[in-house]
Amino acid sequence: MAIANPELISALEKTIFKLSNGSPYQWGHMGACNCGNLAQELTKLEKSEIHRYAMGRYGDWNQQLVDFCPTSGYPMDLMISKMLEFGLTIEDLSHLERLSDPKILSAMPFERRRSISKNSKEDVIYYMKTWSELLRKAWVKENVESEIAIEEKKLAVALL
Repeated sequence: MAIANPELISALEKTIFKLSNGSPYQWGHMGACNCGNLAQELTKLEKSEIHRYAMGRYGDWNQQLVDFCPTSGYPMDLMISKMLEFGLTIEDLSHLERLSDPKILSAMPFERRRSISKNSKEDVIYYMKTWSELLRKAWVKENVESEIAIEEKKLAVALL
């Protein structure tokens, strides 16, 4: 799963907000689908630009992720590279497009995850909410543990 960090969590939450408040969603449009909406937030590109970049090669998001080459110079690969800089992995993006990450799905109630559909705006929002909550919990846990370790080291040094 993605590296938990405030920038990625914020981007997911902004994407959720935009989708919840009428942002265009169309699963078959490379700039307005599951990955396309998150790409808009992470890259600050418009949906039409993302779609145009994607049309420079063949295939949907999953095919483009399989063919991803960070040194190709293709605009789509440059955009994917930018998304990866936020702590995402190719697998995260592939799962997002299909709403299929087992860790995210397992955090959902059984009936909800059983009926999730990759091309439903409401399900994308729910998936992203669950994902952002998992990332937020991981980030808080990691940083609280780091703070405790730092304080313990300071205490040990002070006792010497």
